[in-house]
Amino acid sequence: MPMVSARGLTRVFGTRTAVEAVTFDLEPGQLCALLGPNGAGKTTTVRMLLGLIGPSRGTATVAGIEVPNDPARLAELRGRVGLLTETPGFYDRLSAVDNLVLFGRLYGMTGPLLAGRIAEYLERLGLAERGGDLVATYSKGMKQRLALIRAIFHHPDVIFFDEPTSGLDPESARDVRALIRSLKQAGRTIIVCTHNLAEAAELADVIAVIKRKLLAFGPPATLGRDRTGPRLRLVVTGDGGAAVDLLRRAGFAATVTADAGRGPTTLDLALDDPSATPAVVAALVRGGEGILEVRPLTASLEEIYLAAVGADG
Repeated sequence: MPMVSARGLTRVFGTRTAVEAVTFDLEPGQLCALLGPNGAGKTTTVRMLLGLIGPSRGTATVAGIEVPNDPARLAELRGRVGLLTETPGFYDRLSAVDNLVLFGRLYGMTGPLLAGRIAEYLERLGLAERGGDLVATYSKGMKQRLALIRAIFHHPDVIFFDEPTSGLDPESARDVRALIRSLKQAGRTIIVCTHNLAEAAELADVIAVIKRKLLAFGPPATLGRDRTGPRLRLVVTGDGGAAVDLLRRAGFAATVTADAGRGPTTLDLALDDPSATPAVVAALVRGGEGILEVRPLTASLEEIYLAAVGADG
């Protein structure tokens, strides 16, 4: 059973459709990177999945709970999800520990369980020595780490992260990515809204590109084939000109992408059918070309993203 399921989610504000007919499923333990330009509907989609706003049309189920639903079920849902917003808010005149005690009680944690979770996550996120300090004295990066704790310390089934490494130095960002990977390995289902494509490529099992509509959804490798077609990279021993001529005569269009002069040359081919790879290699061998490397090319996440958004106009 999917941990997150959306069916035709649509949200209209006045005369403007912010999200239209979004449908997808996420299984337990999957991490989805939700990508899209500013104003594309990412935050609206997350707010509908959390039950913070109702859809104009469509349905969603998160952690086994259909949303929107009655207040009691929504309260149950909020105990089973975690949320890191892009601009997290705290009570600045309270300490970090007191803030976490307050939110922990809202999640139903008390006593030794709550105290243990607070101590554990303050240590994991490097805030143990500052736990008793007022949040007003925290830097932006420290507040971001505290917000991460608030989003996960009640061990939710589903976690929504909005720009989780925003404002963090490289070392802290690395630690946060390691934490997110550990949450995924523990079976949490995670949706990360981000503009950091390198981070998305590193973390995501599936990519969702949204611009009002869901333009692309699936594993990066599959989306790369769907969006740019099958491609092949060959490294040959010659200068490349003879290899290009051989391939053209055999019906394949090759482009020289990296010419090392007298050394090996890299050729990229766009193939209508990836099963044609043996025929490509055979054509080169028959022509006397030396082949050093043959491998399929997968589109980068940037190419996938730009192709999807560009195709939508």
